[in-house]
Amino acid sequence: MAHQIETMAFVGQTPWHGLGNQLPQNQPIEVWARQAGMDWRIESSNVSYMAKNERGQSIILPFEEQRVLYRSDTHAPLSVVSQRYQEVQPKEILEFYRDLTEQSGFELETAGVLKGGRKFWALARTGQSTALKGKDVSNGYILLATACDGTLATTAQFTSIRVVCNNTLAIALRGQNSNAGVVKVPHSTKFDAEKIKQQLGISVCAWDEHMYEMKQLSQRKVTQQEAAAYFDAVFNANNSYSSTAVFQDNIIRLNRNISSSAFNPALGSDNKAEPNGRAMSKVMTMFNGHGRGAELASAKDTAYGLLCSITKFVDHERRAISTDHRMDSAWFGAGANIKQRGLEQALKMVA
Repeated sequence: MAHQIETMAFVGQTPWHGLGNQLPQNQPIEVWARQAGMDWRIESSNVSYMAKNERGQSIILPFEEQRVLYRSDTHAPLSVVSQRYQEVQPKEILEFYRDLTEQSGFELETAGVLKGGRKFWALARTGQSTALKGKDVSNGYILLATACDGTLATTAQFTSIRVVCNNTLAIALRGQNSNAGVVKVPHSTKFDAEKIKQQLGISVCAWDEHMYEMKQLSQRKVTQQEAAAYFDAVFNANNSYSSTAVFQDNIIRLNRNISSSAFNPALGSDNKAEPNGRAMSKVMTMFNGHGRGAELASAKDTAYGLLCSITKFVDHERRAISTDHRMDSAWFGAGANIKQRGLEQALKMVA
């Protein structure tokens, strides 16, 4: 199929990925299940194979160690798993939010299915919101997602979305609270929604701590040389960013490239000596005033602006087969890893 999205629904403004069918606000879970394409079940069947007996006749034999998962509505196969595998149903993802939306003021904003049913999620706004200087507002969300093809554990994740540009960032904190804001349940363990909520409840402070760190980043001014070294560290996984000697070498080398083709998309070609030159050129351009929100006081020439350029690039600009492929990557795949490196490298600047 041209898109990985099977079905999707949203309320309010069009979401950052620009996909889905719009719903009125305050819809019941049952309506969400139907409109988001999550009103089916994962069924399973034992695996069998065909062999020949001594007379050359075809016989069907069981392979008892594994099962095939398939959709109840279309009977389309989803994956082959072990007998120990604990599947999570699409409706369980939505039911997770029932009491949160009915009693705790949460609002479901988007839900849907990727890869023909192999991956599905729901995203709800928590009601938490913080503004940095220049009225740069970010809102808090909880994303719950799972997959039945071995690519993702069932994951509940605190997420922030920057309103001015719809950039998303998974909340991950430093130090002893480094696991705050995320709960992962492997498919070898039964999904327990109440237990996950309890674990997330302990991490309610994650939002305040996260925005405190974003405020620190918004107050940290950076030079063009530091920006170049930062993007090199993010895109080329340069783990020695904090090494003074290497950092200074990067500044000297990358400063020469700021006006070269590696950092000037108008020239139309990459600097072959610079890995990921096209991506680095794009984010440098966005950081220097061409990205949405780049001119706000919180982002202009700051470490926060560096991070926002990374999240903007991954969510909206990074090359992808389609918009839904980009969304899958930005939340669950290579794009999410780039944003995580961007956060880690930015926080080193205020450590």
